[in-house]
Amino acid sequence: MGHNRSPSHLQSRKPSKRGSPSLIERIKPNAAGIDCGSEQHYVAVPPDRDPEPVRSFKTFTADLNRLADWLAACGIETVAMESTGVYWIPIYEILEERGLEVVLVNARHVKNVPGRKSDVLDCQWIQELHSVGLLRGSFRPAAEIAALRAYLRHRDKLIQGATSHIQRMQKALVQMNLQLHNVISDITGVTGMRILRDIVAGITDPKILAAHRDHRCRASKEEIIASLTGHYRAEHLFALRQNLELYDAFQRQIQDCDRAIDALLPTLAAQQDDPPRSLPPARSKKKPRDNEPRFEIRSHLHRLTGADLTQIDTIGPYTALQLIAEIGADMSRWRTEKHFTSWLTLAPRNKVSGGRLLSSKT
Repeated sequence: MGHNRSPSHLQSRKPSKRGSPSLIERIKPNAAGIDCGSEQHYVAVPPDRDPEPVRSFKTFTADLNRLADWLAACGIETVAMESTGVYWIPIYEILEERGLEVVLVNARHVKNVPGRKSDVLDCQWIQELHSVGLLRGSFRPAAEIAALRAYLRHRDKLIQGATSHIQRMQKALVQMNLQLHNVISDITGVTGMRILRDIVAGITDPKILAAHRDHRCRASKEEIIASLTGHYRAEHLFALRQNLELYDAFQRQIQDCDRAIDALLPTLAAQQDDPPRSLPPARSKKKPRDNEPRFEIRSHLHRLTGADLTQIDTIGPYTALQLIAEIGADMSRWRTEKHFTSWLTLAPRNKVSGGRLLSSKT
């Protein structure tokens, strides 16, 4: 529950009473600062808004709602907080839903601002800097785009998990001296999966396994038979079977994630006006790659952004979807293209001394 009184350790460090006006003009008089933690959040508002301008709230949802109510009662319009781990996410989302402007600040930027007094709490210092406009918020997309980003980032994790089990299946095959990966390009393709499923089902005859060869497979039937002649040991077959089952489980999870993304995209696109130009024909008729989703992407992104990003060289529908999920469709969040390039960490940081380039790390 939220506390109307400061805890004992907070009382021992009483916030300074700064009733005198600041030498710097407060361009954001209705600003608050939050020091986020795993168990408690410390919040500071201007001293003239409440007899107790610094309070602590636990991180339970009910306490976070009370925190938002208190900020509203104090007339707060904008809040700054440090991006500490993932502890800031719940309170950020709650305050954003309440209509407050929430500024997420890099902790390094706060530490680099000189002039902090020793008797000022972290939340007070954040509030002070935010009120005079010395804090610059980190980029975070709108709530709808953030949801799309969460789905796609989770999908990437699922693909990584599936890939790790492909590598373990290859290891089990090599331990049995089954050189299947040397004669087919992908053991999770049509030919490879048929063979793997028969092996874990107890079929070890190379000629029977080679009969699963797809007509598009470049390797001959004789080469596949030679690659499948090995030592079928029980312990390696056990590892192969379990990793195949886990690979299948990840594939089902990826399909579930694709259905969630497919349901979200029309909702996001419907919030935008019709684009000024119709969707042009696709530049390429290539089928999606193995790890790419199979649902329609281009038409939804066209309405969401007002343009067809797949007309740009090397950018396909899935790449465009990942790009929009990370940055959104509002490019005004960056002042110039140079700021955007710097945010992408693609701008070289040239260190020159005496006319000689010392470093050009991004």
